[in-house]
Amino acid sequence: MKIFLFSLFCVGILSLGACQRNRSNQPASTMPPTTTTDAPGKSLPKIVAFGDSLTAGLGLQPSQSYPALLQKRLQEEGYEYEVVNAGISGDTSAGGVRRIDWSLQDNVKFVIVELGANDVLRLQPVEPMKQNLSAIIERAKAKGATVLLAGMEAPTNSGSEYRKAVHEAFPALAKQHQAVLIPFFLEGVAGLDSLNQGDGIHPNVEGTKRVTETVYQYLKPLLDKAKAAAIAP
Repeated sequence: MKIFLFSLFCVGILSLGACQRNRSNQPASTMPPTTTTDAPGKSLPKIVAFGDSLTAGLGLQPSQSYPALLQKRLQEEGYEYEVVNAGISGDTSAGGVRRIDWSLQDNVKFVIVELGANDVLRLQPVEPMKQNLSAIIERAKAKGATVLLAGMEAPTNSGSEYRKAVHEAFPALAKQHQAVLIPFFLEGVAGLDSLNQGDGIHPNVEGTKRVTETVYQYLKPLLDKAKAAAIAP
């Protein structure tokens, strides 16, 4: 973890520039999400994967991104949902607030919020980040969606107070909004060269598979609960 977080800080600014260069010229607030289902014409309830480059799948083929792999996993397990990749490389929590409403269309049942990493890389204040994430969660819940919040961590040399504030921010938000917390989005992946791309930040194909399983671990009980509620007399 320490190795990863140190490298995260060292290459973070360069990576952010790379993220921006890989983004479309279309503003994030108007960029449409990408669906990952292979069943066109069939209307299914939606799971929106809402995030930054870690969700968008920077450096990977679209079929290798975690939302695409999650779609495949759900189909294998018999869950009928359409996973929407609403990841924008380089996005921040503030950018997420500006575009969340665009992503909450057409029967969205679950929203996986993975934002804040770019705020932390830029050492932006934690309280505004929390306010932005709070607004995103509130808007998702207002649309009737269940929210999963992906936790992040700060670089080791960002200062102990800052690291503590970031570490505590995500559990506090999850508790405040009664959202399901994924404690660390990159659990089992961060700091392992074999599971990350050359920048040391973005998971490679194998790393993304592990991320998908981490997300699925917290999503599956919610899907089962929804299924049980749907068939209850």
